Order: sequence, then C-alpha cells, then structure tokens
Amino acid sequence: MVNFGRVITAMVTPFKEDGSVNYEVAERLAAHLAENGTDGIVVCGTTGESPTLSWDEEYQLFQVVQKAVSGKAKVLAGTGSNSTSEAIAATEKAAKLGLDGSLQVVPYYNKPPQAGLYHHFQAIAQSCPDLPIMLYNIPGRTGQNLQPETVARLAEIPNIVAVKEASGSLDQVSQIRCLTPVEFAIYSGDDSLTLPLLSVGGIGVVSVASHLVGSQLQQMIQAFEKGQTHVATQIHLKLFPLFKALFCTTNPIPLKVALKLQGWAVGSTRLPLGDPPAELSQTLEPVLRELSLL
Repeated sequence: MVNFGRVITAMVTPFKEDGSVNYEVAERLAAHLAENGTDGIVVCGTTGESPTLSWDEEYQLFQVVQKAVSGKAKVLAGTGSNSTSEAIAATEKAAKLGLDGSLQVVPYYNKPPQAGLYHHFQAIAQSCPDLPIMLYNIPGRTGQNLQPETVARLAEIPNIVAVKEASGSLDQVSQIRCLTPVEFAIYSGDDSLTLPLLSVGGIGVVSVASHLVGSQLQQMIQAFEKGQTHVATQIHLKLFPLFKALFCTTNPIPLKVALKLQGWAVGSTRLPLGDPPAELSQTLEPVLRELSLL
C-alpha cells in the first residue's frame, strides 16, 4: 500500500513583487511544512495557482520542494490537465525526478463523459506505471463530477492508489468506500469535512489550513484513529472558524493573506485572481489570533 500520510499540504506558490516565482521562499516554506505536521506536499495544485504557472516554472518548483523536504515529506506533482497528451508529457517529466506521486485533476472545461474520464486517467497511469497517482475530484471548479463507479474502475489500475474528494458529498465518499478495496486511500479535499470523512472510511486530508495548523490536524486525525472521537471533535470545532475563513473568497487568496500576516513573503495571487480585498486582513486577523497563530 502506498502511504502518502494523513496530512498532505496543497502548497501555495510564492511570488515576488514583479510576479515571478519566489523559489527561495518556496524552499523555506516547504521545509517549514515538513517540520510542522505535513506528511506530504502537493506542488502546483489548485492552491499553488497551477493554471497560471508555466510548465517550466512547475518543473523547477518540483525540484526545489523535493530538495527542501528530502526524506521528511512526500512530494506529489500537480501535473493534471484538460489535455490528456499534455498531462502525460508533464507527468512523465515529473516522474523522471523520482517524486513520490502525482495529483491528477478531473479535466476542466471540456466536461468529458465518464468513459472519457476513465480513459484519460488510464492513459496517464499507463504512461508512468511506477508513479503512484492520486485522482482529484473537484466538480465545483472542473464542471464535471468523477462518479464513484468510475473511481472504482480506476482503482483497479495498480498505480492509481488514492482520490482527493472535494465534491462536498459524504454520500459520494461512502459510495467510493463501498466500491473500492480498503487499501485505496480516500482524502478529504475540504478541511472542514476531514473529520466527518474519516468516519466513512477516509484516511486524511489534502489541506489548505495545514499551512497554519498542520500539527493540530495531525492530532485530530490520530485522535480519531485511536477512538478518541471527543478529542477529535474538540479540535475540529476549534479549527472550524479558520477552515471557513480561509474560503471566504477564492482559494488561495485568503491563505496568502494569512501567511503574510505571519510574516511569510508569499506575494499576491496572479491574475485573474488578483489582489485581495482590503478588508480581508481584518477578517482573518482575529481568527488567527484566537488560535495563537500570530
């Protein structure tokens, strides 16, 4: 069984004032995450603003993060695309770096039918048979839902080992768990649904909040695993205002504001996301203070 861990951070991509990637801050942030509760890091996912990164920037980020966390955390490359051939090329290039896995998002905009989705992910997996792959279902962004029956078929492919489920539906997660072998890992794609998802067979979370509270998320999941559900619930409820605040507008805009409040030079988000609204700091600051994060 491939083990990516319990808490996987979908890492932001830091930018300089001129809009270029700040690889030095990316290196420091990745090392910090690995020392503070993060088992694995997704590089160039949604939170990493992958739609506005060039493949060259992404490839360099993979190498920077891999070097920064060597032996301390797994590294998964966000190499998905709505073009199957492009996803294959990017994944093959990332696989040659010896990364620990790849996150493959459901193709966006073109809304493939379920058969098309199956063959898309099958082709990527077969092109890199030694690279573990995590599927990523986020219909709110892609416009298409990866159905549980399709996930179950894909789980039969040896190197498709996990799914990041961000449909918001616990019924869908339950159905996936019913249809897939126990070693197929289900991760929450929403911080606020991590605890309930554990109760229906999930293993952990691909997290935004873990930039700030990775150790607490680890404690919550481990408490649940030990049967200490009351303790897990207490941690969840304590962190719940942060989970919601980090999604008060499009991710990763609030997260970058929160990190800057902590002193991280992560820069703004690239267009079309753009600069945060002025009042966002005022929304986030009391939430961070309440959790002793400032």
